[in-house]
Amino acid sequence: MSNKGVYIIAEAGVNHNGSIDLAKKLIDKGAEAKVDAVKFQTFKAETLVTKDAKKAEYQDKNTENNTDSQFEMIKKLELDYEVHQELLEYAQLKGVQFLSSAFDLDSIELLDELGIPLFKIPSGEITNYPYLKKIAETGKDIILSTGMSNLSDIEKALDLLRDSGAQAVNVLHCNTEYPTPMEDVNLLAMNTIKKAFDVEVGYSDHTLGIEVPIAAVALGATVIEKHFTLDKTMEGPDHKASLEPEELKEMVKAIRNIEVALGSKIKKPTKSEVKNMPIARKSIVAKTEIKKGEILTVDNLTIKRPGTGINPMEWETIIGKQATKNYSPDELISR
Repeated sequence: MSNKGVYIIAEAGVNHNGSIDLAKKLIDKGAEAKVDAVKFQTFKAETLVTKDAKKAEYQDKNTENNTDSQFEMIKKLELDYEVHQELLEYAQLKGVQFLSSAFDLDSIELLDELGIPLFKIPSGEITNYPYLKKIAETGKDIILSTGMSNLSDIEKALDLLRDSGAQAVNVLHCNTEYPTPMEDVNLLAMNTIKKAFDVEVGYSDHTLGIEVPIAAVALGATVIEKHFTLDKTMEGPDHKASLEPEELKEMVKAIRNIEVALGSKIKKPTKSEVKNMPIARKSIVAKTEIKKGEILTVDNLTIKRPGTGINPMEWETIIGKQATKNYSPDELISR
């Protein structure tokens, strides 16, 4: 993964609608938005779902042919090995990483052969023992989504991955409803995962808009995944809950700004504000005329800007001293 900061995955998923031309345009838009990776989905319908498996409610709602089974729907969205190879090379040409989520054992082998740098495990596979074991045995970095999971599910998956050879695992908090209602985001659970398992965490977002992934970065996410499309009005199960290219750009820009704004954990005056200290802070000054030798009191002293004289926090050490010179009103007191 990227070591320059938050690793941003633009999830193209199946928003290519089975077209390699659309897939390449999605890579173009991801690269223009300056994401770290554009991710697709790798599967064979025959090894992913049974012939009579029902579609999710959001899939049924967002596809025109409501009589299609889940099998029939995803069969139209498969990408073969040659297409994967072409898209990987195209992404490299565009300066962005090509990733894909495998949804079956054969797809794990396909992606491993292609030499993808890491595996992204989708939420639905978190309880798939043979699948998790096979991915871990590749020895590559892993990003694990945890939609529909509780801490016990995550613990079992992490134990299996680690026991099977996984080294680095980043765990993404996630909700699998498309789109996710705000009241179901439960973003604070991300850091519950971090604390419970001592892992790097991130967030896979299915809400509308860009606010939640930005908030996740502010809370400590090191990976952000967000669906995007060329056009939300296109036919397909995921388009409506995806960002369009300009929204993706805005999200990336905002995340990069938040990264910079987070800074270090050290609280001290910053380089940009040091120049304001003498202007905004105050000093001990003469409230009235004061003659040399006169006692300095609360009646003849006050505190005003600028902050170029004696710090007002030394008030008690100045009260009761003799004036070392004559002072006019508003003149800075000196030692």
